[in-house]
Amino acid sequence: MENSWSIKRRKTRRINVGNVSVGGDAPVRVQSMCNTDTRNVKATIDQIHELEDAGCEIIRVAVPDKQAASVLHEIKRGIDLPLVADIHFDHELALEAIKQGVDKIRINPGNIAMRSGRKGVEEVVRAAKDAGIAIRIGVNSGSIEKHLIDKYGYPTPEAAVESALDHIRFCESLDFENLIISVKFSRVPEMISAYKLLSSKIDYPLHLGVTEAGTSWIGTIKSAIGIGTLLSMGIGDTFRVSLTTPDKTEEIRTAYEILKSLEIRSHGPMFTSCPTCGRTEVDMLKLTKGVQDVLKDVKEPIRVAVMGCIVNGPGEAKEADIAVVGGKGRGAIYKKGKLVKTTTEEGLIDAFKAELDALGKESQA
Repeated sequence: MENSWSIKRRKTRRINVGNVSVGGDAPVRVQSMCNTDTRNVKATIDQIHELEDAGCEIIRVAVPDKQAASVLHEIKRGIDLPLVADIHFDHELALEAIKQGVDKIRINPGNIAMRSGRKGVEEVVRAAKDAGIAIRIGVNSGSIEKHLIDKYGYPTPEAAVESALDHIRFCESLDFENLIISVKFSRVPEMISAYKLLSSKIDYPLHLGVTEAGTSWIGTIKSAIGIGTLLSMGIGDTFRVSLTTPDKTEEIRTAYEILKSLEIRSHGPMFTSCPTCGRTEVDMLKLTKGVQDVLKDVKEPIRVAVMGCIVNGPGEAKEADIAVVGGKGRGAIYKKGKLVKTTTEEGLIDAFKAELDALGKESQA
């Protein structure tokens, strides 16, 4: 999809995570994290396949203990996505994950240093360098080092950025620069401030996220504002929408809606629908649900509009590849602004499906 309002991406280094590039001129990448028990290899692989089908490009799994670390090679063997091991506290788990063949390690250096000291972090960095894999330095507001909390009084954006810079310099002192950086907060204004500050100081790729964003409704809003604001400034090379939801594919769908709304990337239909008002003479809830049901397996970046009256309907239809306009007992299908079909209200969904299929055949011709 052409970016008509030209967001200028901040220039960053290009880092490879398995066979996926992050930063540089690579697309803004979409990530997620499994909520399965990593030790349950089948359940984890099944969920990764679901996420990949939804559009996930990099997947992360928790590594809470040695048993979870020991099965990472089995998970890696059963998937196509780059595999990231999420490590806290115990540097030995990071070392084992690297031996198991993961594509990237996510470490929270403050947590690892708390238990294993700088020596433990150094061992992880050297092992990652030998293996040729990337490390994400993942600073969270809830785990900033005590001396920085004492310095700043509480987990400020400045404290998070100083923590990240300190660990970046430590990695660089070991001749390791295969880094991706994050400074996540659960409060959106602090998250935005932290990433803006960090982006002014380094050229490493940035992984965006509002940590512990919340349930689907709240978390989607917070993520859209926080991540979307930064992306609109050209800041951010990859991100995860973190939602408390039983369906992890919702994180992926939300991520792509953020990208589509900013016209950065497209993945599946771009959907517009009438909010309804007193002029509406069609059951819009039923109509939009029917259209979305038809679209659920469509991966192509087509523009679809569903409108409920003649005031905005024809106008929106001009902007769409295919549009459904409902009226009193009747409706119409438009393709690229031209009226191609009129039918009864009951026949609108079938007519839409037929014209959508025809549109797909036309694009392949």
